[in-house]
Amino acid sequence: MRNSKPTPITETLSLFKENIAKRKKFVKNEFQAYGLELAAELDDWKNKSLYIRLAKKEDRKLLEKARYFVKDHSPGQVKTPYRLFMWKLKELRMEKEISS
Repeated sequence: MRNSKPTPITETLSLFKENIAKRKKFVKNEFQAYGLELAAELDDWKNKSLYIRLAKKEDRKLLEKARYFVKDHSPGQVKTPYRLFMWKLKELRMEKEISS
């Protein structure tokens, strides 16, 4: 039996195992794991396939900006973080198109 504290890597792996158990399938690619992580963070498991698709096709920088935007808002006041995430992602896409 282990007496030492678990490392951050084992904590991360345990989170992925929980995500896999919820999903009932195996995660083969990195974008699938990232999409499931987004779904868990935004508490929107019914749309997990949407987040996996976004992680696969969307620019990761845009996703990270939208994700941190939601994280920076006070958690008690945001009732639907997934709606805020999608709104911010739409705004970032429009900014990117205008600047291009």
